[in-house]
Amino acid sequence: MTQYFSHPFPRKKTVGVRVGDVMVGGEAPVVLQSMTNTDTADADATVAQVAALARAGSEVVRITVDRDEAAAQVPRIRERLDRLGVDVPLVGDFHYIGHKLLADHPACAEALAKYRINPGNVGFKDKKDRQFAAIIETAIRHDKPVRIGVNWGSLDQELLTRLMDENHAKGAPLTANEVMREAIVQSALLSAQLAEEIGLGRDRIILSAKVSQVQDLIAVYTMLAARSDHALHLGLTEAGMGTKGIVASSAAMGILLQQGIGDTIRISLTPEPGGDRTREVQVAQELLQTMGFRQFVPIVAACPGCGRTTSTVFQELAQAIQEDLRANMPVWREKYPGVEALSVAVMGCIVNGPGESKHADIGISLPGTGETPAAPVFIEGRKAATLRGANIAGEFQVMVADYIERRFGGGRHAAAE
Repeated sequence: MTQYFSHPFPRKKTVGVRVGDVMVGGEAPVVLQSMTNTDTADADATVAQVAALARAGSEVVRITVDRDEAAAQVPRIRERLDRLGVDVPLVGDFHYIGHKLLADHPACAEALAKYRINPGNVGFKDKKDRQFAAIIETAIRHDKPVRIGVNWGSLDQELLTRLMDENHAKGAPLTANEVMREAIVQSALLSAQLAEEIGLGRDRIILSAKVSQVQDLIAVYTMLAARSDHALHLGLTEAGMGTKGIVASSAAMGILLQQGIGDTIRISLTPEPGGDRTREVQVAQELLQTMGFRQFVPIVAACPGCGRTTSTVFQELAQAIQEDLRANMPVWREKYPGVEALSVAVMGCIVNGPGESKHADIGISLPGTGETPAAPVFIEGRKAATLRGANIAGEFQVMVADYIERRFGGGRHAAAE
């Protein structure tokens, strides 16, 4: 029976796994991950992207290790990141020849904080178990955790064929999709069982079972959570680009997280040409923060606009405040502990503006169409100022910065008017 521990939001009890200095599962908060898309053999590009992802808020970063040239660079990448003060754990993503790369490059095996392997391509026929065992033995030797990551695009075909044959012999067979889901779950659980039999501890195993359809993902992880207490890594594979990828990932993972399922997440977005890789980190942060699981960046509430707000001033100010807060967070996290909990309201007219602004830590209600050209500012529910003139936006930004310094920097709160 699924068990949950006491938490503001019920979370399924799982075995905690330490990845570098980051705890995944147990009673730890949901951990945010990302992955590079650089050629790992290009150490300069990989270091730069890992650093950018970490500074954006990624707590674990996965890199591809697909050939000797890439494996040889991993220790150098780790050393250079450490010199930059970027201590984010690195996960090596292995397919097909992971057993050989880890054996031939022990410095790579040691520099990585975790190995990710895919039971569907770790080896084939009589080589499968032997090559899987070689990776697990390397993990034991270096005291590294392993994510056993099943993916429906590379599912173990022997297992799937066997389950399809068994299903065909039943009087009331399941659908092909239901068998596929069961095969994904069994692949993860059987691989974890084999890893434990080889000697890898339960506190060194994380499972994932990725598919590209929302309903399949929800079903597979619900089954997996009911049949295992291993820490679970959530992700919708091949989610797609732009809004579609964001909506699909958020819909699937939001439902699972609300059910207490999931210990670490990655939003797998297909970046647009020339797009910013850190976008996936921002989306993951916004998902966890919107659902109330974590706090990463101060929240800016803003009205959607209507016929009363023909001016774009409130939209421009809301965007400027949000961008300013996010840009400053790498410094502010250290300088102003607790600033992540700040709430700011930027409203566009008198209907909901004053009320919403009073509910925020600091808020402004800009004048709507036909209203008096004055903008009351509220701090902690009390009116603190009324701004007028052409520089309302600039003056409010100064007030926000001053409030942050006063509240989170140890100074007194801004005085109310």
